[in-house]
Amino acid sequence: MRKSLVILLSVVVVASATLAYAENFPSRVIKIVVAYPPGGPTDTVARVTTQGLGEALGQSVIIENIAGAGGRIGARDVARAAPDGYTLFAGGTNDNAITPLIYSNLDYNPAKDFTAIAALASDSNAIVVNPAVPVHSLAELVSYSKANPGKVTAGGTVGIGPHLLLAYFIAKSGADIMYVPYKGGAPAMTDALGNQIQVFGSAKAILLPLIQAGKLRALAVTSAKRWPELPDVPTMRESGYDQFPTGVWFNLMAPAATPPDILTKLNAAENARLQSPEVQNAIAKLGLETRVFTQKDLNDLLAKEGVLWQEIARVSGVHLE
Repeated sequence: MRKSLVILLSVVVVASATLAYAENFPSRVIKIVVAYPPGGPTDTVARVTTQGLGEALGQSVIIENIAGAGGRIGARDVARAAPDGYTLFAGGTNDNAITPLIYSNLDYNPAKDFTAIAALASDSNAIVVNPAVPVHSLAELVSYSKANPGKVTAGGTVGIGPHLLLAYFIAKSGADIMYVPYKGGAPAMTDALGNQIQVFGSAKAILLPLIQAGKLRALAVTSAKRWPELPDVPTMRESGYDQFPTGVWFNLMAPAATPPDILTKLNAAENARLQSPEVQNAIAKLGLETRVFTQKDLNDLLAKEGVLWQEIARVSGVHLE
């Protein structure tokens, strides 16, 4: 009886302390880690969608870029951080769904070490070519590459969505295209603009201005519907590749053991910011979309997304050490 009473009192004390801690949250600066360099898609989305979040929470919110190893260094740091709501992670499809499928010997587990707070934005990718390449569709690209064996190259950062997009397309179509790995998307895009590589893939926010300026030609987009700005460019599904996921997500994440009350407070604050006119306008200018989720619905979405990417990883054959 005495032992049971001690255990019960201990549980009550811990629960009371956790509740009090959550009620006082936040009491100091909150750090959001972006695992990629400044200026990239994840960094841009994180800064746009979390603007004003500090004011809403009554504490400063800062973004820290911890780049390297395809986002794995920053993700690992947050996975190992104290689950107290003060170290968060601005990640997305690359970090949640793709990384655990293609890298061996990860020293953290995205599925177990993180929990979702809120979706920041959704984006889609496109496959583009240099305008000097005489093709206007994926079918024409396949035929052209086979008629010119060894002369067509694609390139980009390894281990992320656009890499798997191109690898999946090459594997499914049998195109004679060699993929050239780059340390980052910027140098690969520069080479695509200069026709050093002929095929490139990246996010809408990055590619749309270049496509509209005629510097690159879009062959297909990964979204469920055609981009409103490019009504003549078909989707991947319309082009015969109906298994490819229709979008990529940028999410605000926390270490898995973060107290539920803190997660709820962060979810409410971020969802309120997403619906503010300034964030909506900024997101629209990037050509992205926002959507408000409960934590459960977002975690369910990420789980379903992971299943889709498993098949993409299998078909593409991408595996990295």
